[in-house]
Amino acid sequence: MLELTVEAPAKINLHLEVLGLRGDGFHELAMVMQTIDLRDELRLLPSADGAISLSCDQPGLPTDGSNLIVKAAELLKVRAALPELGARITLFKRIPVGAGLAGGSSDAAAALVGLNALWGLGFSAAELQGMAARLGSDVPFCLPGGTQLCFGRGERLEALAPAGGTSPALLLIKHAGTSVSTPWAYGRCREQRGRSYLRGEEAFERRREALRRGPLVQALRQGAALPPLRNDLQAVVEPELPSVQEGLALLRRLPGSLAVAMSGSGPSLFALFADRELALAAQADLGPELEAAGFSSWACGFRGQGVMLEP
Repeated sequence: MLELTVEAPAKINLHLEVLGLRGDGFHELAMVMQTIDLRDELRLLPSADGAISLSCDQPGLPTDGSNLIVKAAELLKVRAALPELGARITLFKRIPVGAGLAGGSSDAAAALVGLNALWGLGFSAAELQGMAARLGSDVPFCLPGGTQLCFGRGERLEALAPAGGTSPALLLIKHAGTSVSTPWAYGRCREQRGRSYLRGEEAFERRREALRRGPLVQALRQGAALPPLRNDLQAVVEPELPSVQEGLALLRRLPGSLAVAMSGSGPSLFALFADRELALAAQADLGPELEAAGFSSWACGFRGQGVMLEP
């Protein structure tokens, strides 16, 4: 039987701005997201029994219908009107769970791409994007990946073309005993900043245009020095989580870093560097302190695309 393998890379947020509330109750966001080469892997085998079975090499991770991989598979079956389709899926988990790195979303995107190929369904990229938006706010980004402006809930994408010849990297850390609920983080943001939220599409679009023309996007396009990074959720998470405070303090001490920030709703944190060698050196220098403080660490590079079928 044909076995397919799909790479499901993580992402970080280079910018996360909470603009206000949408009519559907979700937050309107303006973000710059970047794929990195820390990745999960999905292996797919067809089955003739019409069942979707998921197993994972990480004990404790749900593998039932609550997992986004299974939800993506069932959505594809419904859209194809072929209930007899089945698959055995194995997830090799490398992206930490509940870390603000879109690991679950990337896994769902990988399932869409992989099963579309495995079952020979022929759905277009646009059709897969529509299904991705139904699964979660980060799933549409995880399909193409790379460097993208992301608006709405995160499903409205505008690709950026970073300056050629640059290969930024990062030291990524996460405290082993800390996780953050995304709904909690957004709820705290609304409690603390709700009175200053923008209201209405016209106001939202002004902020989108300001980001498009702003110093971060220009720096990415030109390969110039990065401005300080903005994450509105960091402003509400950092004061309440000592491990985030400690991790940021450690990263801010590193010489040669271009910027330090939290990714998404956290608690993952990162320091950017000009290349992987500098990120690896920073990991080696800070490693003993990180380990003593309970942090796992990864030296990662930027990646120019999202989920990908392995040849």
